[in-house]
Amino acid sequence: MVDLEAAIGFVVAHGDAVDRARLSRLRSGAPVPPQVLDAAESGQVPGGGWPAVLDGDVASVDATCFRLAELDDLGALGRPAARHALDWLAAGQLADGGWDEHLSLAGFAPEWATPGDPEARFYLTAGAGFWLTVAGLDARAAGPLDHRVGGAYAGVVQAAAHTLAAQLASDGTWPSFLPAGWLAAAVLHRQRMYHESARIQAVLADRIPEMSPADVAWLAATLRRVEVGEEQWLLVSARRRLAETQRSDGGWDSDDGRQFDVHTTLRAIRACRPTEPEAPASGAPFVVPRASVLPAPPSRRPAPTPPSGGPELPSAPPALPAPRVPDASPPPAPTLLPSPAPTVLPAPSPAPAPTVLPALSPPPAPTVLPAPNPLRVA
Repeated sequence: MVDLEAAIGFVVAHGDAVDRARLSRLRSGAPVPPQVLDAAESGQVPGGGWPAVLDGDVASVDATCFRLAELDDLGALGRPAARHALDWLAAGQLADGGWDEHLSLAGFAPEWATPGDPEARFYLTAGAGFWLTVAGLDARAAGPLDHRVGGAYAGVVQAAAHTLAAQLASDGTWPSFLPAGWLAAAVLHRQRMYHESARIQAVLADRIPEMSPADVAWLAATLRRVEVGEEQWLLVSARRRLAETQRSDGGWDSDDGRQFDVHTTLRAIRACRPTEPEAPASGAPFVVPRASVLPAPPSRRPAPTPPSGGPELPSAPPALPAPRVPDASPPPAPTLLPSPAPTVLPAPSPAPAPTVLPALSPPPAPTVLPAPNPLRVA
């Protein structure tokens, strides 16, 4: 079992003012001091997003999604800064329903945000779609509420969900980075595309034993944010993995260096904190589809080259299946599932040193983006 008291003690001992404010609100819903919110929102460009580099003037989809995650913990998604950023994300959706980074960022963007790269586009679409999904109602707090799924951005999110679903392989894998899986599963779950979401969750459940603590915390916090039931096998397995990897000081290891351990620990607290039982209407249960043979995870590619050399584009993803029409039938009845037999996967190649982007804004707000785990699933 995860030791939440030890995790809380780690954040109090090692976090800054923004980290401690995030912790306080996660624990008790305590209001956050205005000066802390101002610090967390600093560096926003006039267009609405946040840049990937300190004092940059070009907003980044990836950097904006990272900052929205911090503001979510602070209860600030209804403030003007977040609403402006969400409007910027919605306006940046492409004609095919996806997102891409600005071409001017190509010289130094990491591989998961490389402009024009299909794998990066899937990841960015899942991330932008996720935050527009969960923040839709909060973003309209100052005006009339739109109670459709996705709130103020219902049409934008629906287009993103169909774009993501069309790229899933028949076995539930996706042609992108590992974190894109749980972000896409969350978007599809909230769009009531339960079958497509469950196919992704089945793949993720088999990958839990090989995931890092940071990835597991991110996965569990993401799915709980869209009210996937905490009794589902994927989230049960995630909490078990977090209990196994919690350090004696109460924290968890980040994939991007000790400076991000507090961020990872806050995600783990969000993933494991107790909540009131969910209402039956919160979503259909996760029913594992028929078992499929997972592809062996390919070798991790080397970290992208420095800004002077430009990033090396990954190879094109495999051919995608024809888009399928989402299943409009009612979700299946809840099914109690036994623990699946562990899947023995080939050991992935050693991970390269993580690429850390320059800071987005001065302390106390942490502004350097953690790198997604570059492990592919297709």
